[in-house]
Amino acid sequence: MRDWSLASLAGLGSAALLGGALFFQYVVGLAPCDLCILQRWPHLVAFILGIVVWFFPRAWLMGLGALAAATASGLGIYHTGVERGWWEGPAACSGTVDVTTLTPQQALEAIMSAPVVRCTDVAWEMLGLSMASWNAILSAVLVGVWLIAMRRA
Repeated sequence: MRDWSLASLAGLGSAALLGGALFFQYVVGLAPCDLCILQRWPHLVAFILGIVVWFFPRAWLMGLGALAAATASGLGIYHTGVERGWWEGPAACSGTVDVTTLTPQQALEAIMSAPVVRCTDVAWEMLGLSMASWNAILSAVLVGVWLIAMRRA
Protein backbone atom coordinates (compact mmCIF):
# COMPACT_ATOMS: atom_id res chain seq x y z
CA MET A 1 0.00 0.00 0.00
CA ARG A 2 1.38 3.38 -0.97
CA ASP A 3 1.99 6.09 1.59
CA TRP A 4 -0.72 8.37 0.22
CA SER A 5 -3.33 5.61 0.16
CA LEU A 6 -2.44 4.58 3.70
CA ALA A 7 -2.79 8.20 4.83
CA SER A 8 -6.13 8.47 3.02
CA LEU A 9 -7.23 5.29 4.77
CA ALA A 10 -6.42 6.97 8.09
CA GLY A 11 -8.51 9.95 6.97
CA LEU A 12 -11.37 7.58 6.18
CA GLY A 13 -10.97 6.09 9.66
CA SER A 14 -11.56 9.54 11.14
CA ALA A 15 -14.56 9.96 8.84
CA ALA A 16 -15.93 6.64 10.14
CA LEU A 17 -15.52 7.75 13.76
CA LEU A 18 -17.18 11.07 12.97
CA GLY A 19 -19.97 9.25 11.13
CA GLY A 20 -20.45 6.95 14.11
CA ALA A 21 -20.82 9.93 16.43
CA LEU A 22 -23.37 11.51 14.12
CA PHE A 23 -25.23 8.18 13.85
CA PHE A 24 -25.52 7.96 17.63
CA GLN A 25 -26.70 11.56 17.76
CA TYR A 26 -29.23 11.64 14.91
CA VAL A 27 -30.35 8.02 14.54
CA VAL A 28 -30.04 6.60 18.05
CA GLY A 29 -30.97 9.93 19.68
CA LEU A 30 -28.07 10.37 22.10
CA ALA A 31 -27.50 14.09 22.53
CA PRO A 32 -23.78 14.97 22.74
CA CYS A 33 -22.14 16.97 25.51
CA ASP A 34 -19.63 19.78 24.92
CA LEU A 35 -16.65 17.41 25.06
CA CYS A 36 -18.33 15.00 22.64
CA ILE A 37 -18.70 17.78 20.10
CA LEU A 38 -15.17 19.02 20.70
CA GLN A 39 -13.78 15.57 19.88
CA ARG A 40 -15.40 15.68 16.43
CA TRP A 41 -13.43 18.62 15.05
CA PRO A 42 -10.01 16.93 14.87
CA HIS A 43 -11.62 14.03 13.02
CA LEU A 44 -13.05 16.43 10.46
CA VAL A 45 -9.59 17.95 10.00
CA ALA A 46 -8.00 14.49 9.65
CA PHE A 47 -10.63 13.47 7.10
CA ILE A 48 -9.99 16.58 5.02
CA LEU A 49 -6.24 15.97 5.23
CA GLY A 50 -6.82 12.39 4.07
CA ILE A 51 -8.50 13.76 0.95
CA VAL A 52 -5.78 16.36 0.37
CA VAL A 53 -3.03 13.76 0.76
CA TRP A 54 -4.65 11.67 -1.96
CA PHE A 55 -3.87 14.47 -4.42
CA PHE A 56 -0.77 15.96 -2.77
CA PRO A 57 1.11 13.19 -0.94
CA ARG A 58 3.40 15.20 1.31
CA ALA A 59 4.92 13.92 4.54
CA TRP A 60 4.18 17.17 6.38
CA LEU A 61 0.47 16.84 5.54
CA MET A 62 0.57 13.32 6.94
CA GLY A 63 2.20 14.73 10.06
CA LEU A 64 -0.70 17.15 10.41
CA GLY A 65 -3.09 14.21 10.05
CA ALA A 66 -1.26 12.42 12.86
CA LEU A 67 -1.48 15.57 14.97
CA ALA A 68 -5.23 15.85 14.33
CA ALA A 69 -5.79 12.20 15.29
CA ALA A 70 -3.59 12.65 18.37
CA THR A 71 -5.68 15.66 19.37
CA ALA A 72 -8.86 13.57 19.07
CA SER A 73 -7.23 10.83 21.15
CA GLY A 74 -6.12 13.30 23.81
CA LEU A 75 -9.59 14.80 24.02
CA GLY A 76 -11.02 11.29 24.33
CA ILE A 77 -8.65 10.57 27.22
CA TYR A 78 -9.60 13.86 28.88
CA HIS A 79 -13.32 13.12 28.45
CA THR A 80 -12.86 9.59 29.83
CA GLY A 81 -11.19 11.06 32.90
CA VAL A 82 -14.09 13.47 33.37
CA GLU A 83 -16.60 10.62 33.03
CA ARG A 84 -14.74 8.48 35.56
CA GLY A 85 -14.23 11.35 38.02
CA TRP A 86 -10.44 11.32 37.72
CA TRP A 87 -10.42 15.10 37.20
CA GLU A 88 -12.76 18.05 36.81
CA GLY A 89 -14.43 18.71 33.50
CA PRO A 90 -15.78 21.90 31.98
CA ALA A 91 -18.19 23.84 34.17
CA ALA A 92 -20.75 24.33 31.42
CA CYS A 93 -22.70 21.64 29.60
CA SER A 94 -24.76 22.24 26.52
CA GLY A 95 -28.19 21.53 25.17
CA THR A 96 -29.02 21.32 21.48
CA VAL A 97 -31.39 24.26 21.07
CA ASP A 98 -30.71 27.26 18.81
CA VAL A 99 -32.72 30.02 20.45
CA THR A 100 -31.59 32.84 18.16
CA THR A 101 -34.53 32.42 15.77
CA LEU A 102 -37.25 31.96 18.39
CA THR A 103 -39.50 34.34 20.27
CA PRO A 104 -38.68 34.69 23.97
CA GLN A 105 -41.58 32.40 24.93
CA GLN A 106 -40.58 29.77 22.34
CA ALA A 107 -36.95 30.01 23.46
CA LEU A 108 -37.90 29.45 27.09
CA GLU A 109 -40.05 26.44 26.19
CA ALA A 110 -37.29 25.02 23.99
CA ILE A 111 -34.66 25.47 26.69
CA MET A 112 -36.85 23.91 29.36
CA SER A 113 -37.62 20.87 27.19
CA ALA A 114 -34.11 20.40 25.79
CA PRO A 115 -32.02 17.56 27.19
CA VAL A 116 -29.16 18.77 29.33
CA VAL A 117 -26.16 16.60 28.64
CA ARG A 118 -23.50 16.47 31.31
CA CYS A 119 -19.95 15.61 30.35
CA THR A 120 -19.74 13.30 33.36
CA ASP A 121 -22.60 11.07 32.17
CA VAL A 122 -21.83 8.03 30.03
CA ALA A 123 -24.56 7.80 27.40
CA TRP A 124 -23.35 4.54 25.80
CA GLU A 125 -20.67 1.97 26.51
CA MET A 126 -19.36 -1.28 25.12
CA LEU A 127 -17.10 -3.71 26.99
CA GLY A 128 -17.03 -1.27 29.89
CA LEU A 129 -15.67 1.59 27.78
CA SER A 130 -17.57 4.74 26.87
CA MET A 131 -17.66 6.36 23.44
CA ALA A 132 -15.00 8.78 24.65
CA SER A 133 -12.76 5.88 25.63
CA TRP A 134 -13.28 4.14 22.29
CA ASN A 135 -12.55 7.41 20.52
CA ALA A 136 -9.27 7.72 22.43
CA ILE A 137 -8.22 4.16 21.56
CA LEU A 138 -9.26 4.19 17.91
CA SER A 139 -7.81 7.65 17.37
CA ALA A 140 -4.49 6.44 18.78
CA VAL A 141 -4.55 3.61 16.23
CA LEU A 142 -5.14 6.20 13.51
CA VAL A 143 -2.15 8.20 14.77
CA GLY A 144 -0.07 5.09 14.15
CA VAL A 145 -1.43 4.70 10.62
CA TRP A 146 -0.69 8.35 9.85
CA LEU A 147 2.87 7.98 11.21
CA ILE A 148 3.53 4.83 9.19
CA ALA A 149 2.33 6.62 6.06
CA MET A 150 4.49 9.62 6.90
CA ARG A 151 7.54 7.43 7.44
CA ARG A 152 7.03 5.76 4.06
CA ALA A 153 6.62 9.11 2.27
